[in-house]
Amino acid sequence: MSPGNVTDALLRRWYVVVVALLLTAAGAYHVLRPAPQYVGSAVVVLKPPVTQNQPNQLTNLQPPLAVVSYGVVQQLQSPSGARELSAAGVHGTYHLVPRNSGTSATPQYLIPSLQVQSQASGAEAAVTAVRRIIDVYSRHVEALQAAQGVPAGSRITASVLTSPSAAEVQGNKTRGLAGTALLGGAGGVLGALWLDRYVMSRRKAPPGRRRHPGPIAVAD
Repeated sequence: MSPGNVTDALLRRWYVVVVALLLTAAGAYHVLRPAPQYVGSAVVVLKPPVTQNQPNQLTNLQPPLAVVSYGVVQQLQSPSGARELSAAGVHGTYHLVPRNSGTSATPQYLIPSLQVQSQASGAEAAVTAVRRIIDVYSRHVEALQAAQGVPAGSRITASVLTSPSAAEVQGNKTRGLAGTALLGGAGGVLGALWLDRYVMSRRKAPPGRRRHPGPIAVAD
């Protein structure tokens, strides 16, 4: 199909292009004036019990604690864990991400810290969801040790290392507008060409043969 044929098809199906332009304008409006979204986040760390040899819990963060934390995260990411979080009032998008607390001299994920994130339309709602996730996470850690019969004084505990806070999500409006314009323009052109080809093929199709009624039989 030559450029002239494409231009003629777009002129014939100008209404498809107009609809695509209207939809693109609506999408651009939402890009320029998006609904506010906030991401709440906090950092939780599993700390071992206080002992005489290690009175400072933060200096005794061993890799097995990271394994325990990851096991609890797997439980919360399961379907039953999602239902439990939903029953606790956690809705929308949330993430449980083990943090890379290691350095160049220590392996990755050596320190058992976990970043909890939740996205909501309000800052308070995002922070509240993060707190509820931390509560459920702490209960799982406690229940895991209680099931194993670990004495209360010898149990590991979940401690909030960074208090929950929320920040507004700042998107890139330039990229959003470029993507909206690209999708709208491509969709309008392809839709107009497809419709034009469909209509033209229907017009060129040979008409169906008409069936003529047979002779009417007359009873004697």
